[in-house]
Amino acid sequence: MSRPIVGIIGNMSLLSDSYPVHAGGTMNSAAVAQVAGCMPLLIPTDPRFVGVEELLDACHGFLLTGGRPNVHPSEYGEEATEAHGAFDRCRDAVTLPLVRACVDRGQPFLGICRGFQEVNVAMGGTLHPEIRDLPGRMNHRMPPEGTIEEKFALRHRVRFSEGGVFARLFGATEVMTNTLHGQGIKDAGCRIVIDGRADDGTPEALFVESAPGFTLSVQWHPEWNAASDPVSRPLFEAFGAAVRAWAEGRSPRALRSA
Repeated sequence: MSRPIVGIIGNMSLLSDSYPVHAGGTMNSAAVAQVAGCMPLLIPTDPRFVGVEELLDACHGFLLTGGRPNVHPSEYGEEATEAHGAFDRCRDAVTLPLVRACVDRGQPFLGICRGFQEVNVAMGGTLHPEIRDLPGRMNHRMPPEGTIEEKFALRHRVRFSEGGVFARLFGATEVMTNTLHGQGIKDAGCRIVIDGRADDGTPEALFVESAPGFTLSVQWHPEWNAASDPVSRPLFEAFGAAVRAWAEGRSPRALRSA
């Protein structure tokens, strides 16, 4: 049988500082293909090239990837400042309505880092532009120096709600994760359930309450070493199972907090 298709949200970047490309990390494709058991398909995330309805028809599920540009603060009613960093308005124009459509339809998605933030904004939430500037918060940004292994190394603990979705999935109420982000959730959007937090209170895991499909999203990067990491593997396996259920026309299993 053909593998179900997971659309991987691509990011606009410049190759050799001059040639515009849509790109996706190889580790995202590896996690989708080798752990979720689906076929990865990179999406050129620009409304000039793709429409939300087309994507919903072409793909069975979506991986909302991380990315250096941030969601534009006008999407949650705030003015842009220098602290908000770079933006990708074309990605905003595709992913935010895509998230809302998937929530309504029950079509599965997995949000990662920026994707985690996109889910919150799509549902009416807001973001802090720089969480390391908040009192009592740690620096969650990627280390500026070191090997890729050092940059993606496990750096802090995430605690989940007792008996919640993530605790049941991982079989534990706390896990160690990497951290490579500057922004974070300020106000949770409508129906957004924060089911996991770092020790400094930063939201790290969420799902959409009463959504008919898979909506789990995390602030860390589980695509790193997804095949061997004891936290990443069950997350991508559960996502893959949800995508296969959608592709086969089976009723998606609702994810609830208890």
